[in-house]
Amino acid sequence: MATERIILGIDPGTTIMGFGVIEVVNKKMKFVQLNELMLKKYDDHYTKLKLIFERTIELIDTYHPDEIAIEAPFFGKNVQSMLKLGRAQGVAMAAGLSREIPITEYLPKKIKMAITGNGNASKEQVAKMLQQMLKIKELPKNLDSTDGLAAAVCHFYNSGQPNIGTPYTGWDAFIKQNEKRVKK
Repeated sequence: MATERIILGIDPGTTIMGFGVIEVVNKKMKFVQLNELMLKKYDDHYTKLKLIFERTIELIDTYHPDEIAIEAPFFGKNVQSMLKLGRAQGVAMAAGLSREIPITEYLPKKIKMAITGNGNASKEQVAKMLQQMLKIKELPKNLDSTDGLAAAVCHFYNSGQPNIGTPYTGWDAFIKQNEKRVKK
């Protein structure tokens, strides 16, 4: 009996949100889709968040993922950028949680390590490795979509392993796991 599951990977962003979808059948990965949501043309941050939520819901309704893997924001020097990126991630997570889909966050270095064996690999190196691994004919111009796909592949490689990332199975689990952060 074949065991199947669909993994949606998301690279959240307020300029470009990248995503990729893989299908897993009997422990083998198969490329399904990669694309991006272009948000550059919108000036209003709240409009961007609304579009991220709506696109994530659309992806869920189209591909019916069993799990979502999302790239966690990295800590940069610009606090405003971090705040906006965190909001984008939160909105994508809220879309998945609203449909009760388990979500796991992965740090960028963990994703790069899973794909290339090097936590400091470039976006180009990750994209090329995914292209070979999943037999993708042509890579997109922007590599945000391959970053989303990389999150999905990272989740596939880390499935069933202890301490794979931060999983959330619903709102209750998310709140419980983040109570300490909120109370600080």
